[in-house]
Amino acid sequence: MFLRPLTIGLAAALLLGGCASNTTQPAQYSGFLGDYSQLQPAQSASGAPVMRWVSPELDLQRYRSVVVEKPLFHPAPQPSAQVSQQTLDAIAVYLQQAMQRELAGRLRIVNQPDQDSLVLRSAISAVNLSVEGLKVYEVIPIALVAAAASTAAGTRDLNTEIYIELEAIDGRTSQPMARVVRKGHGLQLENDSTQLRLADIKPVLDSWAKDARTFNP
Repeated sequence: MFLRPLTIGLAAALLLGGCASNTTQPAQYSGFLGDYSQLQPAQSASGAPVMRWVSPELDLQRYRSVVVEKPLFHPAPQPSAQVSQQTLDAIAVYLQQAMQRELAGRLRIVNQPDQDSLVLRSAISAVNLSVEGLKVYEVIPIALVAAAASTAAGTRDLNTEIYIELEAIDGRTSQPMARVVRKGHGLQLENDSTQLRLADIKPVLDSWAKDARTFNP
């Protein structure tokens, strides 16, 4: 069972290992990448833990341009009172623009791949809100999460998490060159009635974009 998207996560995160992990767990993979079998623990350029696979044939020196596709949501998003469709759309647009901005210092940004292009395709697989300091004994049965979420959350802060799966593809051969699965932590929300905003997630998206620019296999 992978993390269902855009839910107020209570039992889900805890049942997948008892405590929060800094990396996306296999049970949380969305299926966007298709093949996760070769992913290994690694660190991003900024030192953040990720799950990553890099093709032995990847040679960044041969690429002169990059296509940054707009991130998808996979599975399809389920907006809520706290995570609106407008916010989701803004997150996807901002992440694409941030990656284009950062990569422009390294590669030429193009809309269509050519012989020397790298294509970056990505999916946001979950935007999750979880109660700060939730203890194991407070785990709610998974079937009751939606109904009991507001009661359990009370006035405690909510942690924000966003999950992404990214694939770099050779524009000439269409062969995958790298795959990365990671998650990031945004700003805390004051309580379970506070709406998630793009600004709450921006620091994560900016760090991902900078890591893409400085990536060195």
